[in-house]
Amino acid sequence: MNSALCKRFGIEFPLFAFTHCRDVVVEVTNAGGFGVLGAVAHTPETLEIDLAWIDARIKGPYGVDLLIPARMEDKSGELTSEELASRVPDSHKRHIAGLLEKHGVDSSDLWTSNWAHDYSANMREDGAQRLLDVAFAHPIKMFVNALGPPPKSVVERCRAKGIAIGALTGARQHAWKNIEAGVEILVVSGTEAGGHCGEISTMVVVPEVLDAIKDHPEVQVLAAGGIATGRQMAAVMAMGAAGAWTGSVWLTTVEAETIPTVKAKMLAATSRDTVRSRSRTGKPTRQLKSPWTEAWSGPGMPEPLEMPLQGMISRPALAKVDKLAEAGHKGAKELATYYVGQAVGLMQHELRARDVVFEFKKDFAEAVERLSSTME
Repeated sequence: MNSALCKRFGIEFPLFAFTHCRDVVVEVTNAGGFGVLGAVAHTPETLEIDLAWIDARIKGPYGVDLLIPARMEDKSGELTSEELASRVPDSHKRHIAGLLEKHGVDSSDLWTSNWAHDYSANMREDGAQRLLDVAFAHPIKMFVNALGPPPKSVVERCRAKGIAIGALTGARQHAWKNIEAGVEILVVSGTEAGGHCGEISTMVVVPEVLDAIKDHPEVQVLAAGGIATGRQMAAVMAMGAAGAWTGSVWLTTVEAETIPTVKAKMLAATSRDTVRSRSRTGKPTRQLKSPWTEAWSGPGMPEPLEMPLQGMISRPALAKVDKLAEAGHKGAKELATYYVGQAVGLMQHELRARDVVFEFKKDFAEAVERLSSTME
């Protein structure tokens, strides 16, 4: 395709796939797109394992995504893990324990067992740099920061290695800040998106950002948020985007990291079955509605904590819920949730990742043909 990002990366189709699953990264790139591995939850050791696995199987470029927020509790890393944990109110722990017990899930070991790896340190610059030490030893072609402008030190390292720099962008103000920081690819994401998202719809925020950066032809836009079909991709490219950034659509693929309970919920869900909530990370993320999300909104419910404190208490609880849900526990299956966007209503069949890419290509071509026919 005649897209600036196809030319830059040597890819066939400007479909970028954000995923936590190394298999999806490989399948999407090998089908002509561009896979991006979400690495924030990794240790340096596990990231090395996954990137080496990818390198041995991939036939094209791929990238890595981290989450280094511009603002969060103890961003400088001055506190020890114990000191940071001491800032979590007991009332919030009791709230989570009560919610789990209500659904028949034993909560007695939530704070004493290692149900989930605490990756809060990876969201600070020094922790992220340790992961980048690993990533830069592999042939990655793009780095993306998922929450705010990337730190100057990261930008400098990427430039020194010729690695493209991207950043999530939820408003035109974000676009200006990201460009000032040295970002070359703006992942312009609407509120329909899964995971961390803003409040403006994709159909509005994409042209708004494109207009705002018209004096920066060197900066490319990847449209994101609610995109699960080729015709949607064609629509955002008709607006001026250089391609599409997708995440949710890969969660119901055969290769996806989602547990069977959550995947089944997604395949049965409508576009109204998601909610934007601070209940997982402390910042607004879109996810499947469940009793978990309901327990953090409404009268008498506790206010979610700031990042990373909310994640420090939600991850162990939800990790245990997932384990029990996989074993068939009824209450855990009810509680189970995961990040996903409003496009979940379009995700009705479990497909292999490469087949999703092929469906995108076919749907895209048909959409372009329909649009072209209106000019005859």
